[in-house]
Amino acid sequence: MVDTGGVAADQLRAFIERVERLEEEKKVIADDIKDVYAEAKGNGFDVKVMRKIVSMRKRKPHEREEEEAVMDLYLHALGMAGPSGDPE
Repeated sequence: MVDTGGVAADQLRAFIERVERLEEEKKVIADDIKDVYAEAKGNGFDVKVMRKIVSMRKRKPHEREEEEAVMDLYLHALGMAGPSGDPE
């Protein structure tokens, strides 16, 4: 390992190269996700709603319930909730 001015150059290079490889993998995965959404859209699914569902499923149930309760409160305050409490 070469130590240049207190910096272990070989170790630094290895970290940089690992990050670069992971960034490339991330790009490939992002492209794959884009392709799945395009396929779903081609089969008649609403991609915007699908993205929202994916986002919701990442959160814990209690976090989701809390967000939904606040959303309901705000909708009521703005007069945007129907008689059943659902947005009109």
